[in-house]
Amino acid sequence: MRFWDASALVPLIIEEAESAAMRKLHRDDSSQVAWWGSRVECASAIRRLERDGVLDGPGARAALSLLGDLSASWSEISPTPAVRAGAERALAVHPLRAADALQLAAALSWRQSWALGGHGMVCMDERLRDAALREGLDILP
Repeated sequence: MRFWDASALVPLIIEEAESAAMRKLHRDDSSQVAWWGSRVECASAIRRLERDGVLDGPGARAALSLLGDLSASWSEISPTPAVRAGAERALAVHPLRAADALQLAAALSWRQSWALGGHGMVCMDERLRDAALREGLDILP
């Protein structure tokens, strides 16, 4: 089981340079955990691509449908006071935006709930990857 940041989920939904690598990681371990707000972040990316003309209307609808299917299968970290406090702490020690701080706090909350090691965070965002590494998370790819 791995924690998936929105930056890694989007390439599972829309063809990008990282899509093949993300599909392989997903095939290797399809048990996904994601932050409660990840679906909104992914929908935002899809709608931005539609506004920018990268996706047409049918393509955007297909991507949103795939997002619905994908999000129905992942486990979600809920927006708890502990996650909020973790995000506020992350903002104090890492150069992150609010959404990335929430992603990091959710990943750290998930890690605390697992007694076994070997579980990683799948993330393509460089700033978030750096912060997660400094927090001791295993980062993929």
